[in-house]
Amino acid sequence: MSAIMIEGSIVHYEALGRGRPIVFLHGWVGSWRYWIAAMQVASTSFRAYALDLFGFGDTARDPSKYSLEQQARLLDSFLNEMGIGKIAIVGHGLGALVGFQFIQQFPKSVDRIMAVSCPQSNEGVNARMKSASLTEMVEWLSTRSPESATALADATKADPQAITASISNIQADSLPMHEALVPSLFVYGQNDPAIIPPVDESQNPYSLTHQILLENIGHFPMIEDQIKFNRLMTDFMALDSGASPKELQLKEEWKRRVR
Repeated sequence: MSAIMIEGSIVHYEALGRGRPIVFLHGWVGSWRYWIAAMQVASTSFRAYALDLFGFGDTARDPSKYSLEQQARLLDSFLNEMGIGKIAIVGHGLGALVGFQFIQQFPKSVDRIMAVSCPQSNEGVNARMKSASLTEMVEWLSTRSPESATALADATKADPQAITASISNIQADSLPMHEALVPSLFVYGQNDPAIIPPVDESQNPYSLTHQILLENIGHFPMIEDQIKFNRLMTDFMALDSGASPKELQLKEEWKRRVR
């Protein structure tokens, strides 16, 4: 286990590989652990980092640091402490929102973001996410397969306040406005019970964003279909810097529905 001190608090992270930096940020249910397979794939071309946000996994609990702004500050401090330059981000749920908050504050520090199961409005979050206990969330959102059980083993380590505080940001309509400052690929599971994807992308004014809906997938694409998810991630990361993720429409290696 690797850890550093940030603002007097222990922050746990793991790293694999060599190359350009890519940072994986987990969601409300789980920790860095469910990124292991994706990190292994990414590490063939990138230096892959995954960290536990404040209140999750093996990172310190501190209710004063649970807002999206404070979690984004954690990412900034982590990059500075580690001497990491411009990054790509793969974020899931909460991690995607933290990624966009970070982009809003430091747009020149991010090359692109893959936002998985990312709510784009308060209405995009199932009300149960705002009231269920950690145990209920795990039972509700996971596939209950052996792989899922292993990947989500750290889920119950989370401080419930860390979940409610970040979801309250959504309830207060204070989601970070990314405004397509960097190429942004939104990925949703067709069967995700927690996060509802936008119905129609046709009115999207931003040329640097694209949305993909993965068929027969729930809340955890990186666990439920590792091959499909990792191929999509690899192809997105292989695009030239600044290229629109809409170019992924030209590829058919993964089965998907494009809105």
